[in-house]
Amino acid sequence: MPATVAAAARPLLSGPKRQAAPRRRALPWWSASSASRGRGAPWPSSPSSSPLGGGGGGATVAARKGVREYVEAAREMVRRPDGGPARWFSPLECGGAGGRLPGAPTLLYLPGIDGVGLGLIKHHERLAKMFDMWCLHIPVEDRTSFEGLVEYVERSVKSESQRATDRPVYLVGESVGACIALAVAARNPNIDLVLILVNPGTSFHKSQLQSLSSFLDLIPEPFHLTTPLLLNFLTGNFMKMPSTTIGHGLSLQEAGQALSEITTSVLPSLTFLLDILPKESLSWKLKMLRTASSFVNSRLHAVKAQTLVLASGNDELLPSREEAERLRDTLEKCRIRNFRGNGHKILLEGEFDLATAIKGAGHYRRSRQKDFISDYLPPTPNELEKVIDHGRMLQYIANPVMLSTLPDGKIVRGLAGLPKQGPAVLVGYHMLMGFELEPLLTGVLSSTGINIRGLAHPFMFDKNKEQLMPEAFYDLHKIMGVVPVTAANFYKLLAEKHFVLLYPGGAREALHRKGEEYKLFWPEQSEFVRMASRFGATIIPFGVVGEDDICDILLDYNDLLKIPRYDILDNMLNENTKLRTDSTGEIKNQAIHPILVAPKIPGRFYFIFGKPIETRGREKELRDKRNAQHLYLHVKSEVESCMEYLKEKREEDPYRSILPRLLYQAVHGLNAEVPTFEP
Repeated sequence: MPATVAAAARPLLSGPKRQAAPRRRALPWWSASSASRGRGAPWPSSPSSSPLGGGGGGATVAARKGVREYVEAAREMVRRPDGGPARWFSPLECGGAGGRLPGAPTLLYLPGIDGVGLGLIKHHERLAKMFDMWCLHIPVEDRTSFEGLVEYVERSVKSESQRATDRPVYLVGESVGACIALAVAARNPNIDLVLILVNPGTSFHKSQLQSLSSFLDLIPEPFHLTTPLLLNFLTGNFMKMPSTTIGHGLSLQEAGQALSEITTSVLPSLTFLLDILPKESLSWKLKMLRTASSFVNSRLHAVKAQTLVLASGNDELLPSREEAERLRDTLEKCRIRNFRGNGHKILLEGEFDLATAIKGAGHYRRSRQKDFISDYLPPTPNELEKVIDHGRMLQYIANPVMLSTLPDGKIVRGLAGLPKQGPAVLVGYHMLMGFELEPLLTGVLSSTGINIRGLAHPFMFDKNKEQLMPEAFYDLHKIMGVVPVTAANFYKLLAEKHFVLLYPGGAREALHRKGEEYKLFWPEQSEFVRMASRFGATIIPFGVVGEDDICDILLDYNDLLKIPRYDILDNMLNENTKLRTDSTGEIKNQAIHPILVAPKIPGRFYFIFGKPIETRGREKELRDKRNAQHLYLHVKSEVESCMEYLKEKREEDPYRSILPRLLYQAVHGLNAEVPTFEP
């Protein structure tokens, strides 16, 4: 028996009171916890004060990473039909509070048309560290109406909201489960809910499923599962799902063997679909989905919950991408994320990671208000690799050189000069369009384990601006820990002893005009010295050059302003996102705008971190504005000196151009560190 199906489960109560409960045991799905009960009788409860339970059931088991485990676990759960009712269970991978973040919110998973409740099997262990997670199981023979399921989930939501009034309740719903989540949100606008809607079934009336439900009665069982639509859905998705078992870098022979194992072990298991989707059950669920879609679409105006829609570009059942856009335009607090290569069962496919999607969209929080510091979760190795992959082309073209300065003033290649502990403030020059960000953040994290937290323009966090830029532009930077640039966030980061990345020149520097490369646009007065000294933070000036080695500006902001009607786009980009409007001079103009560049034969990026400047022990001295201003000007001078040093020394680099670097790597291997000038 797959260990995953062992679970602690029970009905959820509608209020804060709960019956005395026996101690939770790790039991098979069909054993004493269910076999000994009568129809509709309570399941064993846990001793937790939560109506949902504080832990999970039983011992932790290995992560489930493929469709094979899903098939086996689902077969085990439905092989002894009991007719209902619907119930909650906590997977064993979610068992115990060990490793779970303090104050973790509750997550309720609402399954799609299969109803099994194991749709998150690939994500259980990861989500269990972030949430107190419970999954809804709807038995195959259960005929609870859509309204009945909504009421059942609603009671659970109310109970959890009353138990932890300061935390949100997460509802993760697939297709019909997404409709249940929306219905609960519409009926409870005053409860703090976060909805994660995966290919929502609200588009049923526009899908091919509507026509399928019309002639399903004419098809004899078991041939109802071989209709072209369902066959394409089932075989297409199940061939995609095991792709994670074929790792990157396998030889052709190894990949062929893995594919053969998939074919012989997974495809025959598709017969389990006859167990969870017999003709009568499928017909009932399609009718329920039609009802759910109509019910929810008439009530979307009442949904006030924070919402994230995850839409598959190759959804075989529903027009999910178009529906996501409709919901974004309809719901007050809705954001969308598109996954172009995925199908309807995205949660079981490929390398999709639900926790990463939630983090990247900025939808993880443990209190009523998002706290960018306390709610932040550092990137996992897989997430770091994803960020590195996103910038791999730039990394390959620019092949960054990183230098640092030891306390004695000696310049060395590598990052030995960076302090080992925070708080620290890295203050430097913002290269054109922020080209330096990904190499800087990933390079430092990979080499030293230091996770730098950047202070970013509010444009990065504006829902209405997301449509103007690629989603990865926003999400990957959030995964790496950028936060909106505010004094409060800067204070919190320093108080938590983080390494903070600060660009005093901001957007004006990153979106500079022609001929302004390597020119600093800093405010006249200090904005960070006294705050840094309050926490004894180390200030590290740094410089970076190389933007002029990879591109030339063709159109800058001055050119754009001469284009007729450009003011419309300018207003759209900068509405409610301008900074430093009370400043004077160049720094006041923090407008966000596009830049047109022409690529060049690629040169190289060069970073240097200057000699660390200690503020510890100088708190009293730096409270004086004049002393703080003097140190501020010294930091600015150090940044300028760093860039002058790099501009001079890169002339000595025999591998400054990409062609010598390619030749060097051809001889020594692609992973060889390419030499540079002597520091």
